Amino acid sequence: MLFRSDRLWCGDLTVIDTDEGKLYLASVLDLFSRRLLGYATSAHHNAELAVASLQMATATRGGTVAGVIFHSDRGSEYTAAAYQHACQALGAAQSMGRVGCALDNAAAEALNSTLKVEYIHRQHFTTRAEARVKIATWIVDFYNARRRHSACGGLSPIDYE
Repeated sequence: MLFRSDRLWCGDLTVIDTDEGKLYLASVLDLFSRRLLGYATSAHHNAELAVASLQMATATRGGTVAGVIFHSDRGSEYTAAAYQHACQALGAAQSMGRVGCALDNAAAEALNSTLKVEYIHRQHFTTRAEARVKIATWIVDFYNARRRHSACGGLSPIDYE
């Protein structure tokens, strides 16, 4: 059944500006509850960053995610051998949208937009470390735990699950 958690995940990378330079954020979202299961940040945009977010999502779900479908765009971080091997090792099947079609990964794009509009654009980050801590706190304390979501009938992702 598709309408339960850990059936379909999606992910994407986005960039956050700091006075030190760019900080990249990779995310993994459960499409059932819109819960942000995994995220990772780095000064580098690469497959290792995407793998780290997938590993966090797997840990959030207790280490067993065999059978989950992970959907993304066709960015180099997701087409890299390192990411493909990580999915295979976890038993996750990869799915990718069409080249240049952001709508094929609309939920992940919407998450990035929500994060930026509701939080990041209202902040000034002096350092990457400051951005990491503040964004992680927003995700854990607000987005997953208290932010109401229309796809969850007005409940937060954690309450919906």
